[in-house]
Amino acid sequence: MIADKRMFYGGALSLLVFGVLFTLMFTPVLKGQNALEYLDTLYNSISKGSAYYIPHVREESDKFRGKTISVALVMADEKQAVDTARLFEESGAEATVKGAELKVTGDLGKILGNCLADADAMYNNDGEKVSGKYGYNERQVLFNWWKSFKGMEKDLKKQNNFKEATIVDLVVKKAVESSYNYYRIEPQKITDRLGIVIFSLVFYVGYTLWYGFSIMYMFEGWGLRLEH
Repeated sequence: MIADKRMFYGGALSLLVFGVLFTLMFTPVLKGQNALEYLDTLYNSISKGSAYYIPHVREESDKFRGKTISVALVMADEKQAVDTARLFEESGAEATVKGAELKVTGDLGKILGNCLADADAMYNNDGEKVSGKYGYNERQVLFNWWKSFKGMEKDLKKQNNFKEATIVDLVVKKAVESSYNYYRIEPQKITDRLGIVIFSLVFYVGYTLWYGFSIMYMFEGWGLRLEH
């Protein structure tokens, strides 16, 4: 039996309105996107505007110009090895393919510099520059850099070349991965979208409380109480 009908039905009505609004949030009414997709795109765009580390990484990688390395890499298959060899050859290095294995000898600073040039182009959404440079998809180019650099870092550590391994890891994390993840996203400053950012944060808090209080009023109207 309902102990307090006014409180119970008030909570039920509030929960119903919450449900309607919740449904609308998953309806593509914002430029073909639902509210969650729109906000995800917005926050990705804002975060891209503050995640450009390539100039700093380039300064660090330039310190390794003149440092010759020789590494053995294992790719997924022969095709990936051949495609990846082009990246190193464009860097002025010698790349030898044998099945899925790739042996590379060259100037580490020049290799990193070429990789950073590709990452920079991708960060600025100029994928055609990268794909035209190597003759295949620009995303695959960055993935091949990522895959080969992961193997390179591991092999350099085996050779006790820890400084070289560290800079390779830095390029992967601060340039290759960020450029791949942010490709085709237009950067924005948070100050330009401050209104919608504040609204979304306030709405999130209010929306969560709305749901909680609706449930609480329904249970209290039903006669349930929390007691020690």
